[in-house]
Amino acid sequence: MHRSTVRRHLWLRTSMALYGAAVFGLAVAALSGPNPYGRKAVVAELPPITLTPPSSGDAAHAYVIREAFRRGETLPAFLERIGAEDEALLDYTSLDEQVRAIQRQLRAHSTATVRLRADGQVDALVLPLVSGERVTIRRSDEGFRLESPAPETAGSTHPFLELRQGVITHSLFATAAEIGMPDAIATKLAEIFGTEIDFSRDLREGDSFAVIYETTLDAEGLPQPGEIVAAEFVNQGKRHVVLRHTDAGGKSGYYTPDGRVLGTGFLRYPLQFTRVSSSFGARFHPIKKEWRHHAGTDFAAAPGTPVMAASDGVVKFAGWQNGYGNFVLIEHRSGYATGYGHLKGFEPGLKAGKRVSQGDVIGYVGSTGWATGPHLHYEVRIGGKAQDPLKIALPAPEPLPARELARFRQETGPLLDKLALLTRTPTEVAAAD
Repeated sequence: MHRSTVRRHLWLRTSMALYGAAVFGLAVAALSGPNPYGRKAVVAELPPITLTPPSSGDAAHAYVIREAFRRGETLPAFLERIGAEDEALLDYTSLDEQVRAIQRQLRAHSTATVRLRADGQVDALVLPLVSGERVTIRRSDEGFRLESPAPETAGSTHPFLELRQGVITHSLFATAAEIGMPDAIATKLAEIFGTEIDFSRDLREGDSFAVIYETTLDAEGLPQPGEIVAAEFVNQGKRHVVLRHTDAGGKSGYYTPDGRVLGTGFLRYPLQFTRVSSSFGARFHPIKKEWRHHAGTDFAAAPGTPVMAASDGVVKFAGWQNGYGNFVLIEHRSGYATGYGHLKGFEPGLKAGKRVSQGDVIGYVGSTGWATGPHLHYEVRIGGKAQDPLKIALPAPEPLPARELARFRQETGPLLDKLALLTRTPTEVAAAD
């Protein structure tokens, strides 16, 4: 790609990045690699939440790109590949003897961090060396200078945002591994979209997703994933989008762009599980050794796995109940209730009359009562009658109140723009130039 074209694309991505709530300025760079479908991996800094555009002085670091060096790749080739070409930096790296020596020590397959200003110029470049050390090339008023060791590379609690985009080849977790997305984020994606997509049966090759999530660095400089702030999943041609929002009361949740809780407002899967070990309906009871009606769905999971409330509601019962062992019953709106059996124990403070929100931990997977192994027995009841949790049509969510909806739209509008930019193809980005 011609350098002037690269700079125009860089400016396009930069100029769209400095407005709205949680202004984080995201640049989208299509990254080639072994994945035949391609991938995108971009990092953006997350300054304090604000509802007004930042001043020019606050926008010195518009966005950050993190990407691994390829074996034998030169620094100029790396910068050009990720769309962060800066002629002043290229001159510096070519002429400075120390930097030329550093380039021969670059560690292949390790991640470099490029911090760019709002005008597209490189502000700082953090390089991984074969020794395990990191050095920084930083821009100043006098030009560039080399710093060692790299400052602010570890122990930072300041969150930044990472973007990942993937296409399903075999499974969600296999694709996550291909694009460098943490398993924890893949798990959260499955939880968030679990009301709309059955990830054990509905996923298809060619389905795609895009996700924006928070990350911090631990004391060793290793990234630690945090909350997903926006995500899109296209399953069998149907597009699902969620945006994280914290309401005026401090309660956070995921909403569709029109301000509704995604799907039904009920978690179809109230825990992280490995498989469905027993379905709803008639079955041969493993302990009683006779055919009986199974009033719920059993999810096999490791002992101690947290179990979450499927929706907002009030705890009706929390205690021992015959074959269920430790059991929790929660009453929800519109005559719905959910039951959770065979728990190892309850979340401290959980008792009848306590109000819980969707996603709150209420107990932990165990094998109490009539159980042959650790699992959660999960029931959904309507008017007191048990229904198949995996097939029942769950109630539509209630929209945000008008005033809260206006605030939601104002704060999440930029996130929608970032998702749209992330999911556009390089051809579409070039056409917009």
